[in-house]
Amino acid sequence: MREMPAKHLPFDFKSVFTTPRPDFASIIQMRSAVFFLFFTVAFCVSAFAQDKPLTQTEYVQLLYKLERKTATKDDVVDALRSRGIGFVLTDGVRSLTRSKGANDDELKRALEEAERRRKDPEGTKLPTQLEVAGIIDKTRRKTLEAVEEMPDFVVKQQIQRSVGYAGTGSFRPQDKLVVGVSYRSTGEESYKLLSINGAIQQNPEAKGSYQEAGGSSSTGEFVTMLATIFKPESDADFTPVQTDIVRGRTAVIFDFAVERDKAKQRIVSGTGGFSQSTISGMKGRMWIDRADFRVLRVESDATEIPEGFPVTAARRTIDYDWTTISEEKYLLPLVSDVRLTIREGGRSFETRNLIRFTNYQKFGTDIIIGPEDSEPVTEEKP
Repeated sequence: MREMPAKHLPFDFKSVFTTPRPDFASIIQMRSAVFFLFFTVAFCVSAFAQDKPLTQTEYVQLLYKLERKTATKDDVVDALRSRGIGFVLTDGVRSLTRSKGANDDELKRALEEAERRRKDPEGTKLPTQLEVAGIIDKTRRKTLEAVEEMPDFVVKQQIQRSVGYAGTGSFRPQDKLVVGVSYRSTGEESYKLLSINGAIQQNPEAKGSYQEAGGSSSTGEFVTMLATIFKPESDADFTPVQTDIVRGRTAVIFDFAVERDKAKQRIVSGTGGFSQSTISGMKGRMWIDRADFRVLRVESDATEIPEGFPVTAARRTIDYDWTTISEEKYLLPLVSDVRLTIREGGRSFETRNLIRFTNYQKFGTDIIIGPEDSEPVTEEKP
C-alpha cells in the first residue's frame, strides 16, 4: 500500500508534538485516529489474503492445527472450498492430509475438489443467482420424470462390509457379499443373497433386504432418495456452495436439507425381534450436471435422530452414471458408500458398506456369479 501524503492524514503530526502544553483532547483524538488507520489497513490486508487461494504453506499449517486440535475439520474444509488452492496437489500433500486429518473422507474430497477447480478456474465458476433457480427447477423436473420412466431391471451388488472405531477413518474388512436386486417400476425392490465370502448360497429367496446376512444393510439407492429430496412436498432447501468436475462433467454443488417429518428416512438398529427403528431428516450435498441437469452424486447425512437411539449417525454417498438397459440409457447408481455410527457398551463403532452396482439387465434375467465377484470393491474416482 502506498504511503499516504501528509496533507491527507486525519491529523497534523507537527502541531501535536510541538505544543508546549499538551492538549489531552487532541492527543486522544490523534491516538484514536492512528488506531483507526492501523485497524483499517490490517483489515484490508487480512480480507485480501482471505480472497486468495491457499498457499501450500498455509494449507500445511492448517493441517498441523487440525492435528493439535486448534482447528477443526470444518475449518480446513471451509478454507479449501471458499478459497481453493494455489499450488499443484502432489502425492506428498495427499499423504500429509491423510495422516494429519485422520484419513477423513470429506477432507480428502474437499482437497481433490480444490485441485480440479485450480486446473479449470473458468469452467468451474459458480452460476449466477438466476442460473441457480433454473438449475434446481430443471433438475427437479428431470429427476421426477426419470422416476416415472424407470424400467423394470435386475442388477448385481458387490458389497464390501467393514467396521472400525468411530472417528478413526480406519476400517477392518468383515465380509464380501454378492446380492441380486430386482427393481420394479412401481418402486418395489427385492434382494437375493447370492454369496457370502465366495460361498454360493443355495436357492436364495427374494426378500425386502439382505438383513439375513447380519450386520449392516441398506435399500433405496435407486430413486427413493432423489425422489424424496425433489418432490415438492418435501420443501427442500437448496444452496449453491461450489463447483466440481465429476467424471468429466462440470457440476454445481448444492447443500440441501429436508426436515424429519417430510423426509421420513427410516433407520433400523438390530435384527429380528430385537430390532428398533426410527425416522430421521436428511441434509447433505449434491452434484448437479450443469448441462444435463441430472444428479451425478449425492451425500446425505441423517438428521434429527432421537437421543438414545443406538445409531447416532448415518451417512450415504451415491455416485450415479449412465447405463444401458434394453438399448435405452438410464442414470443409475454406480457406487454407494453407506456408514452407520453405533453406540454399544460405552463405545462408538462405525460400519461401512461399500457397494458397487454391476450388470444392469432387463427384468427376469438371471444374475450370475463370476470371477469379478472375488475382486475387492473399490471407491469411485471422479
